[in-house]
Parts: sequence; structure tokens; C-alpha cells
Amino acid sequence: MSKFAESLLPGALAGALRFAFGLPAPLRRLIAGRPITLDGQRLHPEAQLLLRLGQLGGGDRRATTPAADRSALARSTALVSGPVIGGVAVRAVDMAGVRGRCYTPRGLAEGSPLLVFYHGGGWVSGDLDSHDNLCRYLAAQAGVRVLSADYRLAPEHPFPAAADDAATAYRWAVEHAAELRADPARVALGGDSAGGNLAAVTALHAGAVKPVFLLLFYPAVDATARRRSRELFGDGFFLTDRKMDWFLDHYAPSPDAHRDPRLSVLLAEDLSGLPPTYLATAGFDPLRDEGEAFAAKLAEQGVPVVLRRHEGLFHGYANVLGVGGVFREAVAEAVGALRTGLALANTRQGVGETA
Repeated sequence: MSKFAESLLPGALAGALRFAFGLPAPLRRLIAGRPITLDGQRLHPEAQLLLRLGQLGGGDRRATTPAADRSALARSTALVSGPVIGGVAVRAVDMAGVRGRCYTPRGLAEGSPLLVFYHGGGWVSGDLDSHDNLCRYLAAQAGVRVLSADYRLAPEHPFPAAADDAATAYRWAVEHAAELRADPARVALGGDSAGGNLAAVTALHAGAVKPVFLLLFYPAVDATARRRSRELFGDGFFLTDRKMDWFLDHYAPSPDAHRDPRLSVLLAEDLSGLPPTYLATAGFDPLRDEGEAFAAKLAEQGVPVVLRRHEGLFHGYANVLGVGGVFREAVAEAVGALRTGLALANTRQGVGETA
């Protein structure tokens, strides 16, 4: 980020960003530049405008240090996440040593489903604050309680620390769901990017009490292969090829760990025990192809799965709730899938009890 941009308050920058998105369409197109088409997909004009404004403002999340990357993610999230979503009560929780936040829409009845959510950030960055508004949105729009887990980050805590914390948070959620006024028989898992990885890994190793649904935004699922989307979209679309290597080098520096199913969950031989899954990818995302390979493997092994590629979007869109409309629309679709999945889980539960 340029020194001038850094000197401005986040609120001022966010206001300028919203102003740019409110300009007449011809001006927005002029700022964004010529349409970008790649791999038979056209980058959505709002996504292109956001990327272009980031370039003009000096936005840069190239690999430097973990501390710098965490600060950069916090700044960028503050610009695009939008005003704090109200109507949701938030309280801190301690999940056997893992910090968390519980989000409860006001007026939600006791016995609602519970979504345990793991934030993204390459296992290096991100925290409860970076995904606060996303968790508020999921809770308010899906009508569920959301439990956000603040797992340990690399390189201070390398693999499998994050996976261990994710498992601890899930076990705690199941055991303490009643204290949260949630239904212990309807606990779902979700996450974005690295958090999507942790959600899938946790579900795979959940043991006897399995989650009833998986909500995955552009998950990282295979640290062993470089697929075509990584070559196509590895530069210029927020998440870069170089940054992916940087994240992995910090989280799992030993190549031996890359084939571990607690990291590369796609490589697990048996995925048939995973719950019904909604998996969203972004068309202009280096992670696109591995996410879609994971969805294909789930389907092959009999897991009910809905795969949705948002062709015109880039990695990280779930946090862009404050500008444009296409990003929020994509998250709203995921919310609809979550509501449906949890309703069907309730039906299956009722059938099981009747039988």
C-alpha cells in the first residue's frame, strides 16, 4: 500500500471505495480498463474494478513477513467488509484453550443449528476480527448460531497446530452446544480458503459425532500438485502463485507433511463419510481446480455435493460485503445452501428418531 494510502484513515479509504463503486457505469468501466477474459471466463466488472482500485491505491500483499501480511489483511478487510452488521449478539468463548466468538441473531429460538467457522488467511494470517462481518452475515441471514474459531497461526505454530485447534473447537462445540442454546445434533462446519481446508479436515477426522453439513468457500485441499488454474490465475487476481508457496512454506515447511490428509484432504482414500457439502469456487482463483477436484471426488464416493463456480470472481470474495453487489450475492447463495442443508439435516434426524 502506498504511503499516502496508509496515511488515510480506513474509514476514509472505505468511503472513497464506495464512492468509486457508485459512479456511473461508463466511468467505472473506464477506471477498470478493458474487459478481461481468460479460460473462457470474463472477470466480472465489479471484481475487475476492485482489483484495479487496489492497484491504483498501491495495495500490495506480496510476501514480506507474517506480521506485515497480517496487517495488510486487516487493512484490506476493513476497506471491503462494509459497515458492521447489526442484529447479532456477539460474545467471547474459550473452547478448551482455543479463543472464539459466538454470534447469535437476536430473537433466534433455542435449539437452532450451529455453524463452526474457520477463517482463511493461508494458516498465517486472519483472526476473529478479519472475518467478523462475514460471521455476522452468515448468522443473520441463515438464522443460525455461528461459532468462529481463532486457531493458532504459522510460522509460530506450524502444521498440524491449526488442524489440532480446529478439531478441538469442533469437539468443544458439540459438547457445549446446549450451553450455547444450539442443537448438538445439528452442528455444521464451514470456512474459507485455509479455513475451508480446516473445515474439511475436521469433518474427515470428526469421529463418532460427525457434522451434518459442510460449507466451503474456495478451500485449499491439495498441497502436492500444481493444477492448471494455478498457472492461469497465479498473478494479478489477489491470491498469487508465489503467495501460495509462501503460505505453505510457513505452515508446512516439511515436504513430508504435504501428503498428510490433515493438510491435503483431497488425498484421503475414503471421503464417503463426509456430510452433504456446498463448495463454492471462484473462476479467477489459483485454488479453483483443486476445489473442484475435491467436489468431484466427494460425488464419486457418494457424498451429496453442490459445486458452484462463480466464474467472474476472484479468491477472497466472501469478505467483500461492503462494495458492489456481486460479491454479496455469491455469499447469499451459500447462505441459501446452508439453510437448505440444515433443514434437510433436521428432516433426516426426525426420520431417524421415528424409525
